[in-house]
Amino acid sequence: MAVLNDNPLRLGCTQWSDPAWRGSLYDAGSDADERLAQYCSVFGAVEGNTTFYSLPSADRVARWAELMPTDFRFCAKLPREVSHGARLDPQSVELRQFFARMAVLEQRLGPIWLQLPQRFGPSGLAELTRFLDQLPSEFDYAVEVRHLDFFRKDPSEQQLNRQLHQRGIERIVFDTRALFASADQSSATLEAQERKPRLPVHAVALSSQPVVRFVGGMDNQANLQALQPWLGKCAEWLNEGRRPMVFMHTPDNRLAPQLARRFYQQLQQQWVPTLPDMPSWPGELEAAQQPQQVGLF
Repeated sequence: MAVLNDNPLRLGCTQWSDPAWRGSLYDAGSDADERLAQYCSVFGAVEGNTTFYSLPSADRVARWAELMPTDFRFCAKLPREVSHGARLDPQSVELRQFFARMAVLEQRLGPIWLQLPQRFGPSGLAELTRFLDQLPSEFDYAVEVRHLDFFRKDPSEQQLNRQLHQRGIERIVFDTRALFASADQSSATLEAQERKPRLPVHAVALSSQPVVRFVGGMDNQANLQALQPWLGKCAEWLNEGRRPMVFMHTPDNRLAPQLARRFYQQLQQQWVPTLPDMPSWPGELEAAQQPQQVGLF
């Protein structure tokens, strides 16, 4: 089932399990396992937000490993007990449990994400580098910072970028501008605006695998307009030989797969014609194969 093997761009969403995608991305009657398999037939990566809140069972992770092709990437977040505790402890029980539980995914795991809290600022850089230097070396990593002092293009930000670059660790770009530009008053949008950070966007690539998380609103036409700069940036990275990862969010994520597809199509048509065609969606293929009902009159 391996797809996108030779695709230098890994595109994905924040999850794979949304039943609302049945009938379009997924077959109408697909169960959870089938949705994962069908997601992996279209997209090359997924955000593993679930591990931030709690570790999945060993049986569940083993099942994921069976369903995910070896070239798929599950970008698991380190548990919040690790990232949001009093300090970054490379010897913590929760960190050891995370790696032990996720090891069955093998090369499917990664880059592993460390999402730091807003309070974690430049004064913690030495703590961060000590922590990163003691993580298992067989995996790739990416760090997301949210403290405003890492976004001032000053020595603090330069030092952060330098330390990550020296270790081959990417700095995640989290772009929520389209979300906060939205005037939509739906509960999903208002909740997303309440929960998501509002930070400057610095389109950095510190490794061969830059990571962008884009959060749009409920209007994909407006989202696509906001994505225009990322088309050029992804084309630039691809021309440099990098392999970017781009993840799409919308407030309730129902529109995220469509947004990802339209972004990819525009990138292919306008910037990088050598990109392979995006695979067909299983749910749309199923619908096309249904016999058309013929009226009696």
